[in-house]
Amino acid sequence: MAAEDRIRWDGIFRQRVSQPYPPADPLLLQYAPPPGDDDARALDLAAGVGQNGLWLAQEGYTVDIIDISRIALRRALSEQTMRNLRNVNLLQMDVDDLRLDAKRYDVVCVFRYLKRHLFPLLKRSVKPGGRIIYSTFNVDYLDVVPQFNKKFLLDLGELEGYFSDWQLVYSEDVGHVSHLVAIKPEI
Repeated sequence: MAAEDRIRWDGIFRQRVSQPYPPADPLLLQYAPPPGDDDARALDLAAGVGQNGLWLAQEGYTVDIIDISRIALRRALSEQTMRNLRNVNLLQMDVDDLRLDAKRYDVVCVFRYLKRHLFPLLKRSVKPGGRIIYSTFNVDYLDVVPQFNKKFLLDLGELEGYFSDWQLVYSEDVGHVSHLVAIKPEI
């Protein structure tokens, strides 16, 4: 399954190679705090070409950028090199095989990706006082792409439920996308 996913995503990113490099997501720009110290760490999960992780690196975080696509990560490496960023780890892996240390990250960001079984792992990986910035498609996306696999779509209000024990900074279903920014309790 992992090989099939990698081949599929490599094909998608190969088709996009001539497109301009995308900017960081506005939700990240608005809600990512400046790094608190030189050891601040961030994770950009299912990162695609890594635009969000590279922006966090420019802000001063040491960033792990994880994606299954070698093609996407090559593009991220090219951009990383052009920006002369040394505080980035590009990791090609199937997210289903993901292992994360507890309390490792100050910021975890996930955009346009959903595997519900990862929520507990992601929550454990955030340091107390750290935050998660998450945005992905919800069931209203079926109005746009009727054949989209529903298991990869959030129900309206669902995302907030996974973080009900955290301090919610922002949570909203806007059209066919659900957004959430939440801070892990200090205790």
